[in-house]
Amino acid sequence: MKVLFVTTEMDDFVRVGGLAAVSAALPRALRRWSDVRVMLPGYRDILEQLTHIEIVGECAALAEMPACSLGRASTKDGLPVYVLLCSQLYDRPGNPYGDESGRDWPDNDIRFGRFASAAAELAAGNVDKNWAADLIHANDWQAALAPAYLAWRGTKLPSILTIHNLAYQGLFPPDALRRIGAPESSFHIDGLEFYDHVSFLKGGLVYASHLTTVSATYAREITTRELGCGLEGLLQRRSNAAQLTGILNGIDESWDPSACAHLAQTFAPGDWTGKQANADYVRKQFGLALSRGPLFGLVARLVHQKGVDLVLSAADEIIEAGGQIVVTGSGEQQIEQALVAAHRRRPDAIGVTIGFNDAQARRIFAGSDFTLMPSRFEPCGLSQMYAQRFGSLPIGHQTGGLAETIQDGETGFLFSQPSAESFLGGVRRAFDAFGAKDKLDAMRRSAMARSFSWDLSAACYSALYRKTIAPSIIA
Repeated sequence: MKVLFVTTEMDDFVRVGGLAAVSAALPRALRRWSDVRVMLPGYRDILEQLTHIEIVGECAALAEMPACSLGRASTKDGLPVYVLLCSQLYDRPGNPYGDESGRDWPDNDIRFGRFASAAAELAAGNVDKNWAADLIHANDWQAALAPAYLAWRGTKLPSILTIHNLAYQGLFPPDALRRIGAPESSFHIDGLEFYDHVSFLKGGLVYASHLTTVSATYAREITTRELGCGLEGLLQRRSNAAQLTGILNGIDESWDPSACAHLAQTFAPGDWTGKQANADYVRKQFGLALSRGPLFGLVARLVHQKGVDLVLSAADEIIEAGGQIVVTGSGEQQIEQALVAAHRRRPDAIGVTIGFNDAQARRIFAGSDFTLMPSRFEPCGLSQMYAQRFGSLPIGHQTGGLAETIQDGETGFLFSQPSAESFLGGVRRAFDAFGAKDKLDAMRRSAMARSFSWDLSAACYSALYRKTIAPSIIA
């Protein structure tokens, strides 16, 4: 099978959220079954890291989207990577989606319409004369129109769209339709129209051959009014037609505390002095007071979805009971400011770093006793898997991938409602476990024994690819 994996983030080069980790790990895990190639926009960060890019073809201008070139390179371990080269769209400061102050680029419709259109052309065999795909696998709203462009051009190529987070939909004014060269006939309730806006994500939900999301629980949740983000009717129809599948993400093999080079000290189950060394390091790094109480970690995007406000509301009780909190991440300015204010109020007990550093995040997982995950919804979540591998017991809301990957009372703690009261119930259970050393030891050992390998996820995707391709082969 020849698969084009279309994404806007990849841990090798650029990261904003969990999509980057998935895009680095899943294509590699799929290589045993398929010729899988990754396609990325030519961001400045990517071009600075790829030493040799071979130009393999050109994409003509379309509507208000400029012409661009397509380059091919490879990662250090040989994974083929296509890069869409268009300096006026992608060679910018900031992150993949917005400027340095966090504001979305005003031309994101053109930036990602161009990206999706070029992906469709590449997959169809119109750009790289030496390669065409049997299937295109698009990820999130930025790539979601690739199946739509295939359909508008009459190209019968199977496609899969993975929804990593339904809340991010790529909404633009109606004139975006003209700007990205989409047919006017596609702007209706059964097409791209969503409350008088153009929805890139909805385009993918309508036109992709099959939809996946990142846990079976979230696949059910997005067909409900509570978590369907206004798209639940469409998703329910696709689910009823057996065209929506939940496949849980995995984590890569580097999440092994006995071998991770980033830790202050490596350790294995039962070696709690090694874990304590990481706790001591983290406390010193964050300027916290020496303590024998539990250390709570929060490693997350600092956005409303992640329930950071619930952590802030529980902070006083956690500290009064002898706990300390360390936080790293970036996101919404208001939440960042609230965390910094909490740190200034209690610098001995609350440590905060705005920004993300992978090595620091690993040390927080290794040093913390508990990982806070009070997400209002969580399609899959990776932090709870990282935490368990590193012996930090997650405290998570019983939703999405958290419900599937945390064994309540055995490898972590689940609470039922995204409310301060329910969350505090989980925190209090954690304090109880911390005070019962045999219980804590058993839970840590169970958590660290969990396997979240990508192999199972990749096998599921490979089977789904074959199933999705089969009708086109018969035709």
